[in-house]
Amino acid sequence: MIYRRWFKRLFDLVLASVLLILLTPVYAIVAVLVRTKLGSPVLFQQPRPGKDGVAFKLIKFRTMTDARAETGELLPDSVRLTAFGRLLRSTSLDELPEIWNVFKGEMSFVGPRPLLMQYLPLYSPEQARRHDVRPGITGWAQINGRNTISWEQKFAHDVWYVENLSLWLDLKIMVLTVLKTVRREGVNAADGQTMKPFTGSEH
Repeated sequence: MIYRRWFKRLFDLVLASVLLILLTPVYAIVAVLVRTKLGSPVLFQQPRPGKDGVAFKLIKFRTMTDARAETGELLPDSVRLTAFGRLLRSTSLDELPEIWNVFKGEMSFVGPRPLLMQYLPLYSPEQARRHDVRPGITGWAQINGRNTISWEQKFAHDVWYVENLSLWLDLKIMVLTVLKTVRREGVNAADGQTMKPFTGSEH
């Protein structure tokens, strides 16, 4: 397992370095579009739990406006998420800046998705095993339902991945991710929105 994780990190570093160079024009185009349609800042940054639950700053392209109610509070996500933002999410273009997180060693290309810091105390000991590896841009749960399955199913997929970690599994997940992204499968839950907040499971 130690060797596989060492090789996984080397694979991530090499691929991230190549993609950061090759995708420079794409980054520039998306950044200009985000600045034009959604304003500043172009990037969305938020603390997320990484390996062993240690926080790092996740970087994504912004997909929502800063529209607020008269009280000054931000409006619900469903209101602030524009058609352009939905397009970025459905094509996963909003997640391209996470390649920088991979380059820095905070994330991997494949692993359990980094969720919110406030979820950490809500996990069961079994679910918390998802943090035994670096979080990923894509993962086993993302190609097996993504936002159309329950939180419990997602976490079960994450733990299965941790237990079966291998280069070949990573390659399989990456290929299937590309196919599902092209088809825009699993982006939204059954009600048309992304996942509802995790409030804990009955253990």
